Amino acid sequence: METEWKQQIETLREILVNSERLVFLGGAGVSTESGIPDYRSASGLYNQDSGEFYSGATILSHSFFMKHPDIFYRYYKGKLIHKEAKPNRAHEVLANLEADNHVSLIITQNIDGLHELAGSKLVYDIHGNMYRNYCIDCNKEYELDYIINTEKEVPRCNVCGGIIRPDVVLYEEGLDSELLQDAIRKISLADTMLVGGTSLEVNPARGLVQYFTGKNLVFINLEATGMDQWATMIIRGKIGEVLDATGL
Repeated sequence: METEWKQQIETLREILVNSERLVFLGGAGVSTESGIPDYRSASGLYNQDSGEFYSGATILSHSFFMKHPDIFYRYYKGKLIHKEAKPNRAHEVLANLEADNHVSLIITQNIDGLHELAGSKLVYDIHGNMYRNYCIDCNKEYELDYIINTEKEVPRCNVCGGIIRPDVVLYEEGLDSELLQDAIRKISLADTMLVGGTSLEVNPARGLVQYFTGKNLVFINLEATGMDQWATMIIRGKIGEVLDATGL
C-alpha cells in the first residue's frame, strides 16, 4: 500500500507541474483540515444542535433571514464565522501552483476565504465569501470585522440603517449565472481538473465536472463520490495531506 501511495503521489505531482490550465473544484472537505466543520457529515453542522428551535438548514435560507435576522445572526456568528482559521496545505499548494502559472481557476463552494488568504487570486467563491457584506437597502459594503464587533444583534448600516447581510448564497437564492458560465468556459478549456473535499452530490458542483474534456480528471476525497467513474485518477485521503506529500 505504501508503494502504491508513493506512486500515486509521484504521478499526481507530475500531472500538476505539467498542467498549463488546471482548474480546481473544492468543497467543505478542503476547509475541515483548517478546523472548519462541514455541513452534511455525521459531525457536520446540520447534524449538530443549532442552539435554536429551527434547524441549521432552515436558518440559512433567504426567507428565514428576512423574517428572523436576529436568529440568523446568532447561528451565523456562532457556527459559520471562523476568522481564526488559517489556510492549510491544500490552500497553500494551490496558491503555489497558481504563482507558477499552472492554475487557471480555483472554484470553491466554501465561504471562508481561505484560498484568498493563502495568496490565490484566480478564485471563484460560487457560494459567496464571509469577508464581504453589504446593506440590503443601500448596498454599502462592510468588512467582516464590522459584523463581528457590532454591539447590535442584527448589524445595521451606519448610513441608512438597513440590515447588513453577508454576501453568501442562502437557500432559495440562485448562484451568479455569469460566474458559473465563465467557470464552465474555463473548465472546458482546462487540461487538468482537480476535484477535492467534495462528495459531488449537490449541484452545481456535480454538473460542473461534466464540462471537463481535458486529459486528467483527478479526485482526492476521503470517501467515494457518485462520479468516480468519470475520474482518470482517484486518491483516497485528506486533500491537504495529499497535496502536502507532493512537496509543491
